[in-house]
Amino acid sequence: MQDFPDQAMALAQEQREAIRAIVRDVTPRLIEVRRDIHRHPEVAHHEARTTSLVMARLKEAGLAPRRLPGTGLTCDLGPDGPSRLAIRADLDALPVQDRTGTPHASTVDGVAHACGHDAHVACALGAGLALAELDRRGLLPGPIRLIFQPAEEVHPSGALKVIAAGALDDVAAIIALHCDPRYEAGTIAIRPGPITSASDQVTIYAYGDGGHTSRPHLTQDLVFATGQIVVQLPAVLDRRLDPRSGANLTWGAVHAGSVHNAIPGSAVIEGTLRVLDVRAWEEASQVLADAVTHIAKPYGVRTEVRHERGVPPVDNEPGMASLVAAAGRLMLGEGGVGVAEQSLGGEDFAWYTQKIPGALVRLGTMAPGGPEYDLHQGDFDIDEAAIPVGTEVFVATAVAYASGARG
Repeated sequence: MQDFPDQAMALAQEQREAIRAIVRDVTPRLIEVRRDIHRHPEVAHHEARTTSLVMARLKEAGLAPRRLPGTGLTCDLGPDGPSRLAIRADLDALPVQDRTGTPHASTVDGVAHACGHDAHVACALGAGLALAELDRRGLLPGPIRLIFQPAEEVHPSGALKVIAAGALDDVAAIIALHCDPRYEAGTIAIRPGPITSASDQVTIYAYGDGGHTSRPHLTQDLVFATGQIVVQLPAVLDRRLDPRSGANLTWGAVHAGSVHNAIPGSAVIEGTLRVLDVRAWEEASQVLADAVTHIAKPYGVRTEVRHERGVPPVDNEPGMASLVAAAGRLMLGEGGVGVAEQSLGGEDFAWYTQKIPGALVRLGTMAPGGPEYDLHQGDFDIDEAAIPVGTEVFVATAVAYASGARG
């Protein structure tokens, strides 16, 4: 897909005014839904109540949502057609204790919407309600599909299950948003190309015969060899993978031995590999295996490498990223759209963008002058002024895409 100038996305004034008015009208209901979901969070693959709540709201609007196997749902609207734009939101919460202290704090011990998925659901639901009303007024010229996906936060993720269930059938492109507390509410940020990273678990097992620390030459000095792997492997990746790929291997746990004067017989190293480039991500497994073997060989240590792939990088297709940015400027003004920073966090929206063109947009959620929260923390909360912003951007992008404005 090719990029295009902003003027190619000039929605009719009637459409723009209708979008603003409809979103303004539904915003109180969206905030109510967001707070309801926040009070009743559900972890991955258990989002039954959340699925039913969203289905009920869509049915109230005269739509016909379809439940996916297990949890999650899809909902088609607008005229029939093979080139649908999909809008995706994720339903699941995290196993984190809520520390927001708000009236709508989680009522489930040890579970909280600490990543903003409750807001994602509210924005996608709002888009569905607004697009349904535009369709009734004859202002939605093309087909749209809503995808409310379970289990974004686990591996294997819910996106794979949703795709296998046919949610991308007849879908030509897809968009999503993610809360970002680094940007103020009232703004969005986006960039073409890689915006999030692959996120993989790397576990290395090392084995030796064990022995006394006074005689390391008569056995395999496993702790020393493990230390060499810890230090050298990230450096090898820096030289074997394209440095533009943003490959980063960081260790989180090293376990070897239990006393000061005995060389252990086994060790385990655990870490996370993050890569921004799909090609480098695909090459990484072989590079890891070869490097560990060569590092350990001089010490006579036997090794086993387990590289558990998580999600690929999200690679925003330039044309779709440009479309979302143009829609954002149209609804929010020039100052409402920024250039997003790349993140080494993982996001399973990548499984969709491996199949079809798509774009992930960052939704500003920080209250102006307020505290700067971090994702996956129990005190994470949003400025709810972000909800109509995300909804408007979803709707304007969908209408522009459906209008054939992408040329």
